[in-house]
Order: sequence, then C-alpha cells, then structure tokens
Amino acid sequence: MEKMKLLAQWTYTPKPIHRGYTKEVCLVDLGNRDGKYRFETKTLSDEFVERFTGGRGFGLGLLWEAVNENTKWDDPENEIIISGGPLCGITQYPGAGKCYSVFLSPATKQTYASNAGGYFGPLIKFSGFDSFELRGIADRNVIIFVDGDQGKVEIYESPFSPKDNSYTITDELHDYFSAEDEDRENGKRAISVVSTGQAAAHSYICGMNFSFYDLRRKVARLKQAGRGGGGTVLRHKGVHALVVKKRKVTGVENDPADLATLQQVGIKLHKEIHDYDDVQCKMRKVGTAHLNEVMNDYHLLPVNNYKFGQHPDINNIHSDVYTSLFTQGLPDGCWYGCSLSCAKAADNFELKTGPWKGKKVTVDGPEYETAASLGSVIGIFDPKWTIEANFYADHYGFDTISLGTILAFLAECYELGLINKDHTGGLELTFGNKDAMMEMIHRMAEGTDEFAVAASRGIRYLKDFLSEKYGADRKVMEDIGMEGQGLEVSQYRCQESIAQWGGYFLTLKGPQHDEAWLIFMDMVNKQLPTFEDKAEALYYFPNFRLWFSLVGLCKLPWNDIEPADNHIRYKGIEAAKVPEHVQNYVDIFNAVTGKNITKEDIITQSEKVYNFERVFNLRMGKGTREWHNIPARGLGPVFEDEYMARPDYFDDKLREAGIDPQGLSVKEKIEKLQAHRRAQWEKLVDAVYKRRGWNKNGIPTLETVKRLGIDTPEVVEVLKKHLRPEDEWDN
Repeated sequence: MEKMKLLAQWTYTPKPIHRGYTKEVCLVDLGNRDGKYRFETKTLSDEFVERFTGGRGFGLGLLWEAVNENTKWDDPENEIIISGGPLCGITQYPGAGKCYSVFLSPATKQTYASNAGGYFGPLIKFSGFDSFELRGIADRNVIIFVDGDQGKVEIYESPFSPKDNSYTITDELHDYFSAEDEDRENGKRAISVVSTGQAAAHSYICGMNFSFYDLRRKVARLKQAGRGGGGTVLRHKGVHALVVKKRKVTGVENDPADLATLQQVGIKLHKEIHDYDDVQCKMRKVGTAHLNEVMNDYHLLPVNNYKFGQHPDINNIHSDVYTSLFTQGLPDGCWYGCSLSCAKAADNFELKTGPWKGKKVTVDGPEYETAASLGSVIGIFDPKWTIEANFYADHYGFDTISLGTILAFLAECYELGLINKDHTGGLELTFGNKDAMMEMIHRMAEGTDEFAVAASRGIRYLKDFLSEKYGADRKVMEDIGMEGQGLEVSQYRCQESIAQWGGYFLTLKGPQHDEAWLIFMDMVNKQLPTFEDKAEALYYFPNFRLWFSLVGLCKLPWNDIEPADNHIRYKGIEAAKVPEHVQNYVDIFNAVTGKNITKEDIITQSEKVYNFERVFNLRMGKGTREWHNIPARGLGPVFEDEYMARPDYFDDKLREAGIDPQGLSVKEKIEKLQAHRRAQWEKLVDAVYKRRGWNKNGIPTLETVKRLGIDTPEVVEVLKKHLRPEDEWDN
C-alpha cells in the first residue's frame, strides 16, 4: 500500500490509568463535509463516572450530550462512542477484552449499544482514553489513527475504494502501521482496526468488525459489533477504518488496587475451565456452536423462519461436524488471558463463490447464532455453505443474525406467493436453495438492484416496500416478520416460553439475546410458574447482563462454565444466577477499582443505565408500550403446517388454557391459541413494567429515576412531557 496522505494531526499526553479509569475521552470531530477536522480530549467528572460506571454507560451519557430529540442516525451530530469499562483489558480474568459501541441506529431509529471482542477496546484504553468519541461527517473517505505510543491522533485520506471490504482493509492496515517495527508480527499484534464493508453504503444492518492479530495463524481476525447498524453509521461518516496502536501490554495497565486478589480469582476460574469445559459446553473445541443439537432437542432451533423447532437433518450441523472443521489445538481467545478460547476458526477454507472465489481464507466462526441464521432458519443444513456465507457477511459488513432472519422472511414470502421471480431478479428464494441464497447475499452487498437494497435494510423496511411496491399482504407479513423495534430476532425459537417473549420483545433495543435467555428456566425446568416470577427474572437478568457492558467483560465465563456443584448448592433462579461467579465479579471489580461494591450494587449500577437508556429512547420518540410489539409467529403457530408439526402438543396447550380442541378445525385452533397467548403477553407486559418501576405505558416513573440517582433536570424534563395520570398503576 502506498503512503497515505496525512490530512490532520494532533498530539496529546496519554493519561495513565488509575484503578481502571483514565476519565479521559478522545473526541474526533469530522465536521460537516467541510474538511474542518477537530480533536479534543475531555475529562469525565466523578459524578459522570459514578452514574454511568463505564462502557455502554459512558457511551450513552456522551451520546445524550451530543444529540437532541430531532437528531437522525445520518445527521453529523450522531456519534459512535466506543468504550471498554474499568475491567476492560485486565489479563488475569477470562473474557476481559470487550468494548461497547453506542450510536443512534439506522435500523431502530433509537439508541443502540453493540458489543465486540478483539483488541480495540483495551488498546484505546491503554492509549489513555476510557472512550473514543466520533462525531461529524468527513468531506472524503478517511482513516483515523490513534498512536498510543507516540501520543498522536492522525487523519489520513483513505486509499481504499468504496467497494473494498473488511478483510482487505484490515489486513492492509495491520501491514501499513507495523511497517517500521523491527518485529513485524508483534507490531501487527499491537494494532487493532475497526472497519466495515461495502454493504454499509446502503444497508441498515451492517456492523463494525474489530480486529485482533493471531500470531500463530499470522492473520488478522475479526470480531463483530454486529447489531443495530453501527457499520452503516461509520461508513456514512466517511470512515473506512479506525486504527489504534499500543505496544508492550504488560497485564497491569489497569493499575489494580489489589493485584493478588485479581490473580487469585482468575486462577480459580481458569481451573474450572480446565476441569469442566469438556463436559459442560465444549467452548474450547467448538465455541457456541455446541448449542446446535441442544436447541434442536428442545424444539428451540429456528427452522424455516421460526416455523419449526426441529429438523431431521440436524446431524449435518451437529457440533461434532463443526469441531472437525475448526482448527483444534490453538488458543482462540480474542484477548490475552482468556482460556475459554471460544473464538473458533476454520483455516485454509477455499471460497466457492463471489469476488474471492478460489481463494483460501481463515474464517472466524460460525458461532451458534450464525450457524442458525445462515443455516437452519433459512432451511440450509450444510456447514461449509454456512462458513462461506459467514465469511462474506463479515467481509461485506453484514450482521449475520439480521441477514439470516431477513433471508428467512423473504423465503417464506416467496413460498407464500407474496413475491416472485420477477421481484427477486430471477432468484428462486425458497428455503434450502443454497445457490439462490448465496447470490442474494452478494447482491445485497453490491446494492445494484432495488429489491436487494430493500432487503438489506431489514424486515421492517421490507414490509413497507413489499406491500407498497408489489401489493404483498401486510397482515401476513406482520404475522411472520420476526422483528421488534426494527431489529431482527436472534436465533432462538421463543414461542413456548412466555418469559422469553419478554426476553426478546420487552428489551431496550429490540430482540437480541444479551438481556435475558430464560427459555430453559421457564419452559423446560418450570422455575418461573407465575407472571410475577417471570417479571422478577426479567428484572434481574437484563440488569445483571447489562453490567458486563459497563465494565468491559464477556458474558460467556459467567454461565457457559459453572462450578461443578452449582446446581447442587443452589436451586431455581438462584442456580441460574451462578452465585459463585457473581461473587467473582464483585471481587474483581473491587480488586481493580479499590471500591467496595456488593452483588446488590451490581444490579443498581446496571439499573441506572437501563432506565437512563429507556428515557433516552423516550426522548427519541420511542420508549413507550406501543414499541414493545411481538409478531404472531413469536407467540405460536400462524399456519396449519406449523400446528400439525406437533398437533398433540398444541392440543394440550389449548386444554391447559381451558379450550376444548375437540371438533375445532386447525385454523380455529390456531386462532384460539393466538388469542389466548396474546392475552398472556399483555399480562406479562404489565407484570414486567410494574417490577421495573415503570408505568403502564412503559415509562420509568419519577420515583424510579430519583431512587436510582439519575433524576437530572434533563431526564426529569423528558419524563414530565410523557408521564400521564391515567398510566399510573392502581394501588
């Protein structure tokens, strides 16, 4: 790559980390297409740090200050803020390389926060910044480089074309910024690149790829902040890549208050991983793809747009098959010190289609969500096809979850006759048609035709497009379109778990899986029998899981590995909390920060941010009950073939509801089951809102924000605009 043209440069003095924080923000403002670039360091107040803790909280707090209620995702004022948190970058405890990206989403038109592994979060922090804040829109395509060793921030004119994609950009920038290192390989390892691909120029479902350099494979690998459209925002700002470089990571950059305790707690978890992983989740062999057959066993695997939960070809995508395809015997952690090593990869994989046809590549994953989204949910049970689709999705910038759920929606629309070959450009988009599905992915990336561009913007956009353009039945599409708040559903079939209805559709940002996964507790183990029990779980687990996003930790070491006696010592909801690991988090937070929090304080820290984000979405015109929608497919069978796949099971569900199925047609059974479950949904919404301290309309009350200490004048002003006496609960 030729020498890049330098457009702007600034110097700064890196502030050392003290007890997990620098309290400094790196702000890069690209102006408004006028070439007026600006750099600033900002200092976070102690009050700000106490209110938001770190990570996602810092991002939301900074974004609140940058936008107003009229700001749109494509306005210069919209920002991307990347923050790690006080535990981000520690090497003594597994899973501490996470960071969160916060922005206004093109998909949901409200706040979004998306997590990623890789090295960017830790390295930007070690370069002196708790948050990287990107504002404005450049007058040309640019590369932004933070040199944490030299204390420099530089903006270069991008040498890449609009059609260059993530693997190309990432590889070349790792090479470029390590060119002066005597040890080139370790120089590359000191670099992390954030990029996206060409699809982000028109798609609303593009994420950002965060790199880490794999010394043993000698390739840069990608981890995704996939959901919500952050990559779309990045490309719209004219940024082809963010790059950070920081050499000589020692493991004590966070300046922990109690290194001995941090090491001791980490050693304990490393031993659990060593002793139990092979008999629990097999994360070191196959990563999260171990879930494929487990979900199938319990009718939870999404098949053919979530119509069915099992498939006879499950053995084709059994985790043993993926184990044979993934390279074994290499440490696969996406940050130093993570012995869970779930970041699996297929090496020397030869691509069969697309612009890189015939090239051998290293493909990260697929993880379970991708194995299902680019597999079972579109009726494909070919792991090699899925691996290729996974590669191109990452390369082009697509979020694999939204991509697969969109393709599944289109396949069902095609098979129902709502669209045809004239609309699809000649593609026969039926379930299981591998050639047509792969071609559709390439077309969606290229954005060369109207149908492909519409598909790349998500199911909510497609419902408008297909009904207005082709006269497709809007009611049917509303029933089968698996999205909520504009975000596509992730890859678990939730029909038979009332609690998981809430885990998907009573969330802050749409149906993703980082708030609550309650299906086993609710459906299999029967641990949440009442609506109040379900509401309690939908209060605790979304708040507990959110805490990982505040401090810079991965969720997987929490409950994808457990102490051997966890389910002996604890029962029900307590066992699901994995209390010993909760105490680990208390201990390591205190060991790094020098504070003295309790397990109850973890929930309070999260609850502050959870409610703040709800108010933020209210400020942006969302954040009320009407936006917590659930499609009919999420509640139960929509068509007769779904019901008849398990007729005895669904007949029993009718009887449990006090409805005699005898003499009813299948259509009548579906109507009655849907009506019953819709009523259950409304009861769940009421119970959850009440437990969260929200009113009937899903708005946090003044009492709630005051209790949490987030009752700033700005927050109170937003609430007073929307709180109504008729939405208060009856005592």
